[in-house]
Amino acid sequence: MNHLPLIIKREYLTKVKNKSFIIMTILSPIIMIALIAVVAYLSNLNNEKVRTISVLDEYGLEGVFVSTENTKYDVLDGVTLDIAKELVGETSNYGLLHIENFTNLDSISNHIKFYSEESPSLSLISDLERKLEKEFTNLKMQEAEIDISKIEASKVYINIGQENFTGEESSKIDSIIKLIFGCAAGYLLFMFIIIYGNMIMRSVIEEKTSRIIEVIISSVKPVQLMLGKIIGTSLAGITQFVIWVVFGGILMTIVSLVLGISLMDSSIPQQELLEMASESQGVEFYFESFKNALSNMPLMNLIVAFIFFFIGGYLLYSSLYAAIGAAVDNETDTQQFMLPILMPLILAVYIGIFTVIEDPHGTVSTVFSYIPLTSPVVMLMRIPFGVPIWQQLISLLILVGTFMFTVWFAAKIYRVGILMYGKKPSYKELIKWIKY
Repeated sequence: MNHLPLIIKREYLTKVKNKSFIIMTILSPIIMIALIAVVAYLSNLNNEKVRTISVLDEYGLEGVFVSTENTKYDVLDGVTLDIAKELVGETSNYGLLHIENFTNLDSISNHIKFYSEESPSLSLISDLERKLEKEFTNLKMQEAEIDISKIEASKVYINIGQENFTGEESSKIDSIIKLIFGCAAGYLLFMFIIIYGNMIMRSVIEEKTSRIIEVIISSVKPVQLMLGKIIGTSLAGITQFVIWVVFGGILMTIVSLVLGISLMDSSIPQQELLEMASESQGVEFYFESFKNALSNMPLMNLIVAFIFFFIGGYLLYSSLYAAIGAAVDNETDTQQFMLPILMPLILAVYIGIFTVIEDPHGTVSTVFSYIPLTSPVVMLMRIPFGVPIWQQLISLLILVGTFMFTVWFAAKIYRVGILMYGKKPSYKELIKWIKY
């Protein structure tokens, strides 16, 4: 008799009705949104902080220090450096920028200093340097009798168009978007395997140590029990993940409305972003390229491939986690078996980040996208860059075949190890169990 549906139902209901599962399902998004809200709120307070910079300009720059919403400039005239320091201390200004009067523009840095009570903000210093660099560059060109307006007019900004031999156009923005999608998919699978694979392993260990398994195994085949535990726990994990996404989205919306801040705000003030954007060329081009990149993405292929490779990779590693849980008596003994499982996952992430980015169709990327222990992560990172369907199907078939083989030998270990107590198994003994 096939007891698999009953085992899946039992595992699923046992997990979702567990108090710790319910508490973590509710608390996790609350804690995460609370942390994000605190960071966003503090960043918002920091962005709203107005800093007043005293400027002692002995050189005589004009039109450089223009006050903004977050930074005010107080230009001091007719005072010495010592008096200026005293005035800054009395007014509690953020700091003092001193520009000496000098004639040699080749040694500018030796004549500019910033005085402050505490270490100044890195972004503030960078902003001051950017302003001064631009101004002194213009002064140096004027000194060399170079027409600045002609230089600005002669600047050429190039965005090399990209097109394949079938006529499909793309740009470098496409590569960035593809990289983001690929890395997100691979990293999500990596985290899902780590979190819920360990959940399966702990579940097996708990049932084994409580001797409940001795009753269950008398009427259920080990392979059915293992598959039921894997699928049931996986469904519970998916349920928890969906709740996190939905509940987290609702909480994020509520917190944003209550606090009046956006949780996705950058720590860079909006005005500084606008200034940076106004200095760059082709901003509209990049926005247009971004929209085109999204439209050029093989979304349907990505979604279908993500589902199949995600399920295949997770089931493959889950069977290994279940076998480890059956082989040991406690979580401490699992450490000797965890490294061979984690190493391919870590290797897949590194291959995806450092190899797929540079050459998604190279030999290394292609080979590791076929190896079943690394293919779920590497192939998901490669697909946005345009992998032929036949390569995806071959990789998926290899993954499924490996999963079936893994289930077979993991069930062998599961069958023997589930009733083995009081002995710490070695790799040599695991090989013997497979031969039984």
